[in-house]
Amino acid sequence: MKIISGMLLLLSVVLSFRHGWAGVSGNISPEAAQFLGPLGISQPVLLGLSWLNLLVAGLLLFPATFFVGNLLNAAGILLIMGYALHTGNLRTAALEIPFLLLPLGLLWLRHPLAK
Repeated sequence: MKIISGMLLLLSVVLSFRHGWAGVSGNISPEAAQFLGPLGISQPVLLGLSWLNLLVAGLLLFPATFFVGNLLNAAGILLIMGYALHTGNLRTAALEIPFLLLPLGLLWLRHPLAK
């Protein structure tokens, strides 16, 4: 279980850091821009989500802040799902479900280095 938890943790940290850094540095891929464009997310909110993703990537690494990091990660994903549902984009909201299950599954599995 610790190996699975460690692999999922690594995946979550890499995804959070990659998405956060892309938003902060302004290097958003065309696919991400096409994904986020119809949601009507303003530039300040997108920048805030990017900083939140960078914070989450750091918090997930340590067992003491693991719980809070996963909660913030799930909250950010729920925010994107809310934007998608607000604009009537059910496909985008449905595509976010596996990404919502990742932090929830990590909470259930616990940090691999925790005692």
